[in-house]
Amino acid sequence: MRVLLAGGGTAGHVNPLLATAQRLRERHPDAELTVLGTAEGLERELVPRAGLELVTIEKLPFPRRPDAAALRFPVRWRKAVGEVRALIRDRGIDVVVGFGGYASAPAYRAARLERVPIVIHEANAKPGMANVLGARWTDFVGLSYRSTTLAGEFVGMPLRGEIAGLARTGLAGTGVREEAIAELGLETDRPTLLVTGGSQGARSINRTIVAAAEQIVAAGWQILHLSGGRQTGFVPASTDHYVAIEYLDRMHLALAAADLVVCRAGSLTVSELMAVGLPAVYVPLPYGNGEQGMNAADQVSAGGALLVADSEFTAEWVRTRLVPLLRDADRLAEMASAGAGAGDGSDRMCELIERAAATRRQS
Repeated sequence: MRVLLAGGGTAGHVNPLLATAQRLRERHPDAELTVLGTAEGLERELVPRAGLELVTIEKLPFPRRPDAAALRFPVRWRKAVGEVRALIRDRGIDVVVGFGGYASAPAYRAARLERVPIVIHEANAKPGMANVLGARWTDFVGLSYRSTTLAGEFVGMPLRGEIAGLARTGLAGTGVREEAIAELGLETDRPTLLVTGGSQGARSINRTIVAAAEQIVAAGWQILHLSGGRQTGFVPASTDHYVAIEYLDRMHLALAAADLVVCRAGSLTVSELMAVGLPAVYVPLPYGNGEQGMNAADQVSAGGALLVADSEFTAEWVRTRLVPLLRDADRLAEMASAGAGAGDGSDRMCELIERAAATRRQS
């Protein structure tokens, strides 16, 4: 099976692509996998690191206003589509799998013109423009969230192997939690509040947690605070039972140690927490088109998470809302159970690809 995986730009596109590729190689050791991306996105570093070949095309944003870039777009679009069509023919591609991002739209159009099956994975509750376009040309659309407006079937989020392992085995009795607590410098006799704003951090979340750290600790908890690598001027809290780490590349350790998470609501983050069965307090980004709030909607409606606006996430909110939750072990257990989601997204996505490839062989 020869597969072209297209997507990239952000971790929300690249990580599901890599997780799917990893599982495809396990299920089909003789599969030939090629990744299509751009030279500017995260795929530039992450794809070769994963041992996959990366072929790049020009980064080609859809024009959103009538300007000079919009006038140049048709020519650049035809060139990009032509390059992908040539790649599909040269490699004898059986199926094109897109994950959204700049490289996906030309890949979908090229596959359509070459009569190659298209498979789409939509990671967000609010679908992106590239996937909305591609979904017009295929019945093989996998969704991370049941509430997504795009027509397709629920597959969940393809997860990295170490995260999927936590989802499959759980934490009890495996020793993973104990190992994580020891490695991160935490204590075994206190539950852990994990706070993270992603790799870049979130200044508003950091500020509130530092200001309210003593209240959280007084509730009997400890804090693992991942401040983010781009937060200049960050000053950690000066209290016991508080561990601050700028960036943690082994995120599965933080999830294994956590009992509750305060974080943004990016699609990958929400899916990982649901897969592992961790309750959460989501503080969506205060800008954009509201997609982060939509990502959290399934878990919130199921009772597995709380949603609070960035402007409302203050030390006072922590005192009146978060601290009472930290003291309510029964409610936290109910939230963990209610919000649990699919942890087998990689396998479900591979099955979708296999079904699509079968239609190619039959035609």
